[in-house]
Order: sequence, then C-alpha cells, then structure tokens
Amino acid sequence: MALAVPRPPALPAPPVLPAAPPPTPVRAPRRPRDPFVDVVRAVGTLGVVMLHWLMAEATWDGRALHVGNALGHGAGWLLTWGQPLALLFFAAGASAAYGRLASAAAPGGPAPWTHVVVGRLRATARPVGAFAGAWAVGVGVLLTLGVPDAAVWRLARMAPQLLWFLAVWVVLVALVPVLHAAWRRWRWGALGVAVALPLLVDGLRFGLPGDLTTALASVNILLAWAVPFLAGVAYADLRSAWSRRASAAGPSSGRAAGSVGGYRALLGAGAVVAVVALAVLVVAGPYPPSMIGMPGDAISNLGPPTAPVVALGVAQVCLVLLARESLVRSVATPAGARVLQVLSRRSMTVYLWHLTAMFAVVGVVLLGLGQRLPVAWSADWWASRPVWFAGYLVVLLVLVRLFGRFEDRPRRERTTAQVRGSGTA
Repeated sequence: MALAVPRPPALPAPPVLPAAPPPTPVRAPRRPRDPFVDVVRAVGTLGVVMLHWLMAEATWDGRALHVGNALGHGAGWLLTWGQPLALLFFAAGASAAYGRLASAAAPGGPAPWTHVVVGRLRATARPVGAFAGAWAVGVGVLLTLGVPDAAVWRLARMAPQLLWFLAVWVVLVALVPVLHAAWRRWRWGALGVAVALPLLVDGLRFGLPGDLTTALASVNILLAWAVPFLAGVAYADLRSAWSRRASAAGPSSGRAAGSVGGYRALLGAGAVVAVVALAVLVVAGPYPPSMIGMPGDAISNLGPPTAPVVALGVAQVCLVLLARESLVRSVATPAGARVLQVLSRRSMTVYLWHLTAMFAVVGVVLLGLGQRLPVAWSADWWASRPVWFAGYLVVLLVLVRLFGRFEDRPRRERTTAQVRGSGTA
C-alpha cells in the first residue's frame, strides 16, 4: 500500500518593498539677493535712459539728417554730471563678486571662472543678437519703404554705440578673480592703485606728442571703469564677511553694524574730495565741463574716459554707499519691490532699446510728419518734455514686451545656476 507523502507547506511570497526615491541633487543654500545692488543697477539704468532722452536734437533738410545734442546748450552740461555709468559698473562688480563667493561655497566646489564667463557671454548674446538682427531687418524695411538713405544709415551707425559698455563689462568680469585677489591682499591699497592708474595715464596722455596720445588714452576705457567695478567687488566681499560675522555672533551683536558705520566717515570724505577734484580739473583744464562728448568740444570726457570721469565715478559710488539704507527702504514696499523686480529682469533690454525708442519717435515727427523739434532749452522745449518722454516710454514698453524674453535664461541654465548656488545678486 503506497504511503501519501505530505507536501511541504508553501513559503510565503517575499514582501514587495516600495521603490527607493530617486536621489535628490544636493543644492547649495540659496543666498538672499542684496537688494542694494539691484537698486543701484536700476538707478544707473534709468539715469542712462533719462540722460539720453534729454539729448534729442535733430534737423532734417530733406537730404541730410543733422544730429546735435540738446545738453550742449546753456547750462545743459550740468546735467551730464549725473552721468551714471559708474553705478552700472559698480553693480556689475558686486554682482560678479557675489556670484564668485556663492560658487566657492557650493557643495560641488567652485566652477571654473572661465565657465562663468562663458555663461555670462551666452546670456548676453541672446538679447544682443536679437537687437542686432532686428536692426538689420529694420534697416532693410525702412529703405524699402522709401525712408531717405542718409537718415537710415545715420541711425544705423548710432544704435550700436551702446555695445561698448558690454565689451568692457565682459573683460572686467573675466578679471574678477584677479581683482578679488588684489582686494583681499591689499585692501584699500588696491582701490588706491585702481584710482591712480587712469589718472597717471591721463597725465601722460596730455604730456606726450603725436599719435601716442590716442593709443595711450584708449587704455583708460578699461582702467577708468575698473575703479567702480573693483569698488563693487570690495563691497560684496565686505558685506559677505560682515554677514558671516553677524551670523556667528548672534543677532545681539553689533559688530557688523559697527563695521558699516566705521566706513561712513571714509565714504563722506571720499565723496567730498572727489567732487572738489572734479571741479578743479574742469576749471584748470584741459577738460571740458560736460561729462559726455559734446559737439564742438576739443576732447570728450567719455570717449575715452578722463580724470574728471574717474572723479565723478568715485563721488557717485561713495554717495550711493552712504545712502544704502535709504535706497533699500525705498523698495521695501510691495509696489517698490515689483518695480525693482521688473527693472532687474529687463535692465539689459531697456539699455539696448531705449535709444531705438527715441529714434522712432523723433523719426516719425521729423520725417513722417515733417515737423521740427522744439529749440533746445526754450520754454517750448521744457513744456514739451513730458509729452516727448511719454512717447519714448510707450515705444520702449512695446520693444521691451517684444524683445524682453531674450533676456530670460533657458530653464536648463536657470536650474544649473541654482544648483551651483549662483543666484546671489
């Protein structure tokens, strides 16, 4: 008789474990933006726009477009002392230094600075490429529509003149590691040397004969704007150091505030000395009183920059640093923060296109309507400024709406910047 062999009991199925979540990339902590840098950039951008819009002066005789400068009449040169390019370079230096400090603190280590420069170039190439392409198309359209060749080509030569700022900016950004190291090693001595170099070049420029002066003067295109740029690097480095000390010491410590207060006397003295030096240089000569190039002047204080422009830049940087708390409070309201955010996101678009907006309005009035512009500094000129500025602004807002998206970084670049911790102003 066969015996039944019992089957072994079935083993229970192993439990199904939940899938492990994908690894989360380690991100550097986002450092808060410094609103002061954004405010200075916005003030500088608006100052450039307003100054250029005040310059509009042109006549059309049916064959040639004659372009002048409304600020070359009367006491218009006084307004050029508000020429704010130094503020733009200061903000650029501070922004670049903040980015370098944030990159150094990232978990993955700092990115090679060449990669940072290439990234800045790529971001700049988009709005600049759109600007150049649109102008190329616009020239063809205007010529096809029968706009006089002389007027079209005159405007086409004037529009790209703004790009010099971006060329100098790129070179200075590439030099940030050198400038930052110089500041950390020599501190105020580095700033002193930065101020002295363009002044020395200017002294040699007017002491040498012949073509050497032209070649020598061109060096100041970089050296003069390196002064406010290095001041921005120094500001970012000092603010970062004070923030670290304040965090380590706790909220009850006043060391950071004391450090800021200790520099107020130095900044005040620097502003006074710079303004006095500016006045002396203009009175003694050979410098003209205008801080920009004017028709009829023997030399231009801006192309290339001269000693008065350096002095003006030092004064402006000192004054905005003294007014830091007030400037930051001015954008603490929701409305102020919103305006600042829009200007920060579209500063390059506004810079590139504000002259085009002015050209469009003036061109319609001169060539399209056959009207003359008001005589500069006359009662009619002053009374009509709000109307003209409103026209410029409407056209500029349309252009910003059309071309502002080219200033936005692609999503992949934004994500990489966040991972690298370079979101600091």
